[in-house]
Amino acid sequence: MIIKPNFWQIPQPTATDFAALAEKEQLLAQRIHEIANRHQHAKFASSLAVEDMVITDVIAKSKAKITVFTLETGRLNPETLALADTVKKTYPDLDFRLFRPNPIAAEKYDREKGRFAFYESVELRRECCFIRKIEPLNRALADADAWLTGQRREQSVTRTELEFHEWDQSRGIDKYNPIFDWHEMDVWAYILKYDIPYNELYKQGYPSIGCEPCTKQVKAGEDIRAGRWWWENKDSKECGLHK
Repeated sequence: MIIKPNFWQIPQPTATDFAALAEKEQLLAQRIHEIANRHQHAKFASSLAVEDMVITDVIAKSKAKITVFTLETGRLNPETLALADTVKKTYPDLDFRLFRPNPIAAEKYDREKGRFAFYESVELRRECCFIRKIEPLNRALADADAWLTGQRREQSVTRTELEFHEWDQSRGIDKYNPIFDWHEMDVWAYILKYDIPYNELYKQGYPSIGCEPCTKQVKAGEDIRAGRWWWENKDSKECGLHK
């Protein structure tokens, strides 16, 4: 008999979780307001993860002057692309944009290295990430004086020291992580409380979602980022966007 694996499932917040959310909501709104008032050209890099949908919702509802953008890498799941369209429809007044990789650089990598060469080494994977994520991110932030992310301390061993405010030395701009201190249950409590749209892949056992060939389902009890670049050591599991 073949036993099907038990995959990660969307957490179900309790009444206590929902009750505790009010204070975090208020603090998050204050953080977004502070960032928008402090900067002229702040931009939020959204991966369309549930964390990012929380921040997007607060930006939209508060009418904060913060541009929201997504890196459309050319290798995203159909479900992720569908969510990008939903964001545009749900928040019609939001300044929401897509940034894509340089098509010449992406085609050259696929032709010379191989379309799935990133499985062969960390170096080749990071090269692919640079072409499809980091270079587009650099373009997106070229005129920004600050940027925001949806990172949380709890997400991985590479993010345990995360703070609300950082200095992006390579770009010479401020960087903010508005929900750095939120727990996974806080995120889902917000999503469910306000019926915020989210990626359908979460319902299929994907707690962390990136490019389609670099993301897989996670078994119950595993680290929530175990499905990201699963063939690598956990200490190397960053694309370079936050280095």
